[in-house]
Amino acid sequence: MVLQSNRTEDLPRPLSGFEHVNRYWDRRMNLAAAKILPGECYVSDKGEMIVTVLGSCVAACVRDTQIGVGGMNHFMLPVQSSDRAIERHNLADSALCYGNWAMEFLVNEIIKRGGRKDRMEVKVFGGGRVLSGMTNIEIGARNISFILEYLEKEGLDIEAKDVGSDCPRKVLYFPDTGAVKMKRLRTRANTTVERREKEYMDSMTVKPKSCDVELF
Repeated sequence: MVLQSNRTEDLPRPLSGFEHVNRYWDRRMNLAAAKILPGECYVSDKGEMIVTVLGSCVAACVRDTQIGVGGMNHFMLPVQSSDRAIERHNLADSALCYGNWAMEFLVNEIIKRGGRKDRMEVKVFGGGRVLSGMTNIEIGARNISFILEYLEKEGLDIEAKDVGSDCPRKVLYFPDTGAVKMKRLRTRANTTVERREKEYMDSMTVKPKSCDVELF
C-alpha cells in the first residue's frame, strides 16, 4: 500500500537548488508534485509530477530518456540580452522568466546530473493568445517562435507539442517516464491565467533585474 501524506517534510527531498519550489502531495495522482509559476523551473530524478498552467507563456519539458532525470521550465518572454552571466544556482533570479535563460538553465541542470543532450526528449506547450488588449504577436507567438528556433539550433528534436490557439493549458509532466497529461482550459470560463500573467508582466517592468501527450 502506498501511504499518502499531506506534510511537506514527508515528501522526497528535492534536488539541490530547487528547495524553494512549491511542492505538495497530490491526492488524485497519489504522488509528490511540484507546481511552478512563470520564471520558475524544477528538475527531478525521482517519481514526481511537475505541474503548471500556461497562457501566453511556454513550458518546455525536457528529460534524459536513459537515466530518467528531467524537468520543466515556464517562461514569459522569449529573450533577454545581458552582459551579466546568470547565476546558475539561483532559481529565484527573474532572468528565468526569459526563454533563453530558462532553456539554458534547464538543459544545464539535467547535464549536471548526468544527462546528455543526444539522449534528451523535449515536449513543448503553451503560447496561447489569451492576453486581451495586448499585442499578441506578441507574446504567445514570439514565445513559440523562440522555442522552435532554439531547439533547432541546439539540435534537440521535439517529441510532442501543443502550442498556439486561444486557450490556456494545464500541464502535468512526469519526468521519470516522459508522460504528459494536458488539459485545454476554456478562456471565457477561466480569467485567472490572464490576470496572473498581466500581473506578472507588470512586476517584470518594475523589477527588470532580477512520447504521446494524453489529454484529460
